[in-house]
Amino acid sequence: MSNNGGVPHGADEPTSFGLQPPRPAAPAPPSAVPYPGNPYAAPTQVVPEQQARAAQDPGTGRLIAGRYRLLAKLGHGGMGTVWRAKDETVDREVAVKEPRVPDHLPERERSNAFERMRREARAAARLDHPAVVNVHDVAVVDGQPWIVMELVQGRSLGDALQEGTLGVREAARVGLEVLGALEAAHAAGVLHRDVKPDNVLLGRHDRVVLTDFGIAQIEGETSLTDTGGFVGSPEYIAPERVLGQRPGPASDLWSLGVVLYTATEGVSPFRRSNTPATLQSVLNSTPAAPASASGPLAEVINGLLDKDPSRRPDADRVRRLLEEAARPPAPAPTQVAQVTQVASPDGKGVRVGRKTLLGIGAAVVAAAVAAYLVIADPFAGPLPDGWKKTHEKDVAATLAVPKDYQASRPDRSSDKTHWVTYTDWSGSIWVGLTLSRKVEDAGKQIKGSAAAEMYADNDKFKESGEYALNMPEGPRTSTDGNAAYDGKPAAQNTVSYTTTDSQNPRPREVKIFYYKSSAGDMYKLTISYPGKGDFTARGREVAKAAIANLDIDKL
Repeated sequence: MSNNGGVPHGADEPTSFGLQPPRPAAPAPPSAVPYPGNPYAAPTQVVPEQQARAAQDPGTGRLIAGRYRLLAKLGHGGMGTVWRAKDETVDREVAVKEPRVPDHLPERERSNAFERMRREARAAARLDHPAVVNVHDVAVVDGQPWIVMELVQGRSLGDALQEGTLGVREAARVGLEVLGALEAAHAAGVLHRDVKPDNVLLGRHDRVVLTDFGIAQIEGETSLTDTGGFVGSPEYIAPERVLGQRPGPASDLWSLGVVLYTATEGVSPFRRSNTPATLQSVLNSTPAAPASASGPLAEVINGLLDKDPSRRPDADRVRRLLEEAARPPAPAPTQVAQVTQVASPDGKGVRVGRKTLLGIGAAVVAAAVAAYLVIADPFAGPLPDGWKKTHEKDVAATLAVPKDYQASRPDRSSDKTHWVTYTDWSGSIWVGLTLSRKVEDAGKQIKGSAAAEMYADNDKFKESGEYALNMPEGPRTSTDGNAAYDGKPAAQNTVSYTTTDSQNPRPREVKIFYYKSSAGDMYKLTISYPGKGDFTARGREVAKAAIANLDIDKL
């Protein structure tokens, strides 16, 4: 179903219309003819901007099929213009899609375009799903079909992505709704064939609607596409369709995978500078592994973008994974439970038994525990003064560092590794986070656990004398294989060494925090600082705060 407005994404997408937020209808020029209920009938001052807008919408005020009054244009594309209109028979606002076919087209192509719009109405009207826009009517005007549908108040996913990407949970929620619409369509023998962000509307009350069934293929009906051609948006078209093979439900699911990739990464994985190059990338390019999506959502994206449709996960598998990705995180352990896992300053520990909990108010216990945690770990609460938190998309984590530290990141044109480093102005202290992704670990270099990774690094320190830290053989290490991150296994290592600079060797100390996510990705947070001198105590403080405030996107 055509969506309710916006600017077409590109000339190669003749059936696609982006959504713009509905706006009040522009006042018509003073010469507009009043009609019952016409908001322009009352005297009003028309400003130049409104006059210009009205001049661009010459159809404003026109009555279609004796009942649909056109109020304002919402958007247009290669095959139609979408209007906000009022159904005067039942007194409600609707969206009306006006056919727009160039006059110079041969009669056969004009007939095909009109038939495609009729097919759009039939395809959507036969589907009963809250994520599919409702079709109210098809009004025939001068032999041309005008589609009347519900007006979805909101904007398109494509417009939303102009402002930033979606988080994992929100992307999964939107994906679930689009998947539901596709399942309903496929069960009715309808292939959508143009799933993309501009055709996903984000309405009120968290509603998600799939629109624009204008190029849908209905089982048993003949194709409207010329032999060897195709219609749709090139970067979202499945490889089998590019090759001219018969599409199936897996082709729509491929497009959903591209939408989810674009929604979380902020860039389409196959878009190139022109249509032939885009189609070539769809056929042959392997997109970079998702950096922001991880866990079940990453599994969905990677699975749906398999070039072979037979290897893509089916809708049931996709639904289970998206539901897992959309599920809110489990409640954090109570602070009382945390107290039982840490030692008090005198080494005796704090124990809160069941009888104690029953005997005192929960609020008193929470306050006591919170006070204890602040004393035991000063960085468990707010950031230290003069610090900032920055989300680093490439390493899928939020890093805390002093505000005046300078960031360095890889040149993505040549460096495909995932890292970021923050350094103080003197160069004495630096904080770096690296991410090794399981999907990119062709050589199986990631170890089985955070502790295993730490001990493997120790072997590198001792054997090679180098580990990108300019250290000699045999540095002193203090390992902690029982460290934890958010209650999950982690590891921490403190490495002391003297630099190999022959002119002026200096003592250095490095703290490395290791964490392996549930998706199998390995995180290493490294803080390096002088091993002796005025900066040593400061370096250890920076390390403690950076580790305590590390926030990984997906555990």
